[in-house]
Amino acid sequence: MDAHENLSAQSEARRQAPDRRWSPGETARQDVLLRYLGAVAAAAAGHGAPAERPSTTARPAPPPPTPSPTPSPFPEPGQPVVREVMDVPAAHIRAGLPYRDIARVLAREQAGALPVVDAQDHVVGVVSESDLLAKVAFEASGHRPGPIGGLRERRLHGKARGETAADLMTSPAITVLPGATVAEAAWLAALSRLKRMPVTDREGRLVGVVRRDALLQALIRDDAGIRAEVEAMVEAICPPADRDAVQVAVHDGIVELTGRMQAATARRLLAEIERIADVVEVKNLLGPGT
Repeated sequence: MDAHENLSAQSEARRQAPDRRWSPGETARQDVLLRYLGAVAAAAAGHGAPAERPSTTARPAPPPPTPSPTPSPFPEPGQPVVREVMDVPAAHIRAGLPYRDIARVLAREQAGALPVVDAQDHVVGVVSESDLLAKVAFEASGHRPGPIGGLRERRLHGKARGETAADLMTSPAITVLPGATVAEAAWLAALSRLKRMPVTDREGRLVGVVRRDALLQALIRDDAGIRAEVEAMVEAICPPADRDAVQVAVHDGIVELTGRMQAATARRLLAEIERIADVVEVKNLLGPGT
């Protein structure tokens, strides 16, 4: 069987293979992911002029201060920002650290990638397990790109000959400012497929690291958090006589109201609940008040 026939046989086998059955927790995981993406889209669409844009441009080492041409508006009230969820202090790697020591730091920090900083703490790149893997694979196999090898293979081979973080890192780094909204940072992390992003000041100095799971938790509240906000609305909107006659239940972002309430009060309450972030649906099972 030649190479073409072998590839065709493999493709046919994959098409005929039965679908992998989901694990017991897969449905819940998919639901959380959908709510996360919806929250990111809603928050990103809700404000057209963000306070501080995440930075994806290269910063020289050390970069000169870059003053903003116009003052940035403050984030809208209630919107979480990166500084509230980032990890401080941030684990990092110095540009001159040898690659074997890089591997030890990544293992100690239980991180797949860490920012690389210069002597003034400016972020100059990110070094990852993938960068180290190319290095050790090159040393173990002695593989050399052929005369018709792809451009990516040649670049990878050139990087693998390096010895320090400065040689092996990916540069420029994708960073975010501490005053950027969590929605902006989450969108940038999703587009870049990053699990961790360095947080820098406007001069490019490292001030923290924000993790993807921290962004997720900041954007998606659990059912208990939603229920607490709905119950606070009931206390604020309903007359004392109606408060005890209303029951609130929340499941997977769906708010269910049961009991009795005056029609005018119910309309106002429902309108306010529908504005709560992360509320997927409101089920009005309220009867008329007495």
